[in-house]
Amino acid sequence: MKKHIVGCFAVSLLMLHGLLFADEYLNTLQSQDIFSLEYASGLDISKDGKTVVFVRNFMDIQTDRKLSNIWSIDTKSKAMRPITTGDHSDYSPLLSPDENKIAYISTRTGRPQIYITWLDSGQTAKITNLTSSPSNLSWSPDGNNLVFSMFVEKPQSNPVSLPGKPKGAKWSDPAIYIDDVYYRFDGGGYTTKGSTEIFTIPTLGGTPRQLTNDEFDNSGPYSWSIDAKTIFFSANRHENRDFAPLNSDVYALSVEDLSIKQLTTRDGPDNNPVVSPNGKLIAFTGFDDKRLNYDNAQLFVMEADGSDIRQVSEAFDRSIDGLAWDDDSKNIYIQYDDKGKSVLALQSLRRGTKRTILSESLGGQSYGRPYTGAEFAVSASGQVAFTLSDPLRPADVALINKKKTIQLTRLNDDFLGHKALAKIEEIWFKSSADERDIQGWIAYPPGFDNSKKYPLVLEIHGGPVTAYGPHFSMEVQLFAAAGNVVLYTNPRGSSSYGKEFANTIDKNYPSQDYYDLMSGVDAVIEKGFIDTDQLYVTGGSGGGVLTAWTIGHTDRFAAAVVAKPVINWYSFVLTADFYPFFYQYWFDKKPWEDLKTYMEYSPISYVGNVKTPTMLLTGEADFRTPISETEQYYQALKIQGVDSAMVRIPGASHGIYRKPSNLMAKVEYILWWFNQYAPKTKEALNND
Repeated sequence: MKKHIVGCFAVSLLMLHGLLFADEYLNTLQSQDIFSLEYASGLDISKDGKTVVFVRNFMDIQTDRKLSNIWSIDTKSKAMRPITTGDHSDYSPLLSPDENKIAYISTRTGRPQIYITWLDSGQTAKITNLTSSPSNLSWSPDGNNLVFSMFVEKPQSNPVSLPGKPKGAKWSDPAIYIDDVYYRFDGGGYTTKGSTEIFTIPTLGGTPRQLTNDEFDNSGPYSWSIDAKTIFFSANRHENRDFAPLNSDVYALSVEDLSIKQLTTRDGPDNNPVVSPNGKLIAFTGFDDKRLNYDNAQLFVMEADGSDIRQVSEAFDRSIDGLAWDDDSKNIYIQYDDKGKSVLALQSLRRGTKRTILSESLGGQSYGRPYTGAEFAVSASGQVAFTLSDPLRPADVALINKKKTIQLTRLNDDFLGHKALAKIEEIWFKSSADERDIQGWIAYPPGFDNSKKYPLVLEIHGGPVTAYGPHFSMEVQLFAAAGNVVLYTNPRGSSSYGKEFANTIDKNYPSQDYYDLMSGVDAVIEKGFIDTDQLYVTGGSGGGVLTAWTIGHTDRFAAAVVAKPVINWYSFVLTADFYPFFYQYWFDKKPWEDLKTYMEYSPISYVGNVKTPTMLLTGEADFRTPISETEQYYQALKIQGVDSAMVRIPGASHGIYRKPSNLMAKVEYILWWFNQYAPKTKEALNND
């Protein structure tokens, strides 16, 4: 009898253990949970601030795509309702001036087209049958027309046609003749002849009217004059535009006679023109181009005719990403990044006036890694809708009303509210290079116990002039869910710390940023809960460059994953899609004019030092950091006798996570590789 009781008790313990294990598994984030994520984007707000429309993005597990619908939310009751539904993508919603309609772009019939939905009846009309995808929608002030941009293909014929082909013969496809400077773009593939042109269409439907027809890319966004007679836009319409890629200006297009007037003339980018509500002024961003690695986009204002250009954001050491006028045309709302956070502020037109910060909680739209980036929209009555950042949630919609912030949506609480997530903690430390202050964040695995020892994953951002921050990251959360402490930092060269900080790597990358990263690792180790035999490093794009650089300068890491890297600057400049920019802004000379410098900063030059087991991971359709860079390093590591592997993501461009399963594959392969080089337990050694 006792034996029976003991036996039953033992069985019960096993069953209980199984249940507890199942609960633990269910509560721990898994890579397939990517398909449960949602996030907000594409905001617009009614004039009275009572209604916000936004794009609700979701992942479709059946088709492995990110899809989206448009929703509205009552800012007082927080009641939400769908404006569109379906397994397709609806995006770029814009309320009409009378606010009884909403225009947007949808893929519901296959190719993207422009739709209008009447909000009182819910009736919807597809008003275009375009052959190319529209973008940059903007209502005319009278509500009668929409302006949009669209690529127009130009005739192309090969200079050579092969003679002698018999009737009915099946020959190979003809050779492809290319003579454009930009002949392929990451995420878009090989280009066709043509340009982006400006169109208008009546909001009741009809035939689009083409307003521009030349060799320039006259892309948006667009802003109308209050009399609906002029459209303001930014474009690079210079003859040398291919090799002066940042030299855009603001132009005024007459809707009546289609004449185009240039309003700005400086060497450098002038972007995002926005007409003031009173129609008298135009705000825009820009800077004088000195061919530096980085510069701050500043806020400027001019008269509507292009006269009296003046800088408003005087002595402001941050780059302005977005702007919108207040209703009285006396202040401008601006968005910028500061110390890893995306900030919304109100800037007075009075030169040098101090900005009033309204929120430092914007962001949440880069759900893969914790990058900055956000959107906002301003009502005529002063309420501001924005995408809300939370380290534990992707972007939600929030509202600033009378200086009070109200969260309007909780798109992921039903899913992430039941998951054990990593706690995110800010950290500051001194760089061993020069005692410079460096900021970072530590992600602690669920159930963290500081009396135990944990593996450490150093995750390095790309760019190189971008910034991480206290934002949601599926990759970081999954690394932590696997039992790792994760460190991500903003080493020198990152944005959001000012011009000097970003330009410490101007013509000097990689360099001391490596010491910033290693100092961050040391700072976390000093806390006492890191197993120094289990240090791992990974990063993508610019982070891939620094990962390869790191293992060429130290063997302290047990394993490394180098994602979509640049390995050889010489070959990169001559194979990347945006090569006219790279050789001018990241180097002083052309590759063949300064081989020494190009190779001095190339990780391939230090492959002879590498001992760290290394896996490379890149999309096969990556034209930004072509997979040939990965192949060079892989073959060099093999020649060197280093444990190495290569993972190729079929069809993926530089933005690997555009397909949710690709993000899954990236994380799973990284964790698997690190696990191969984790110290084996005594039990595992005995089993061997």
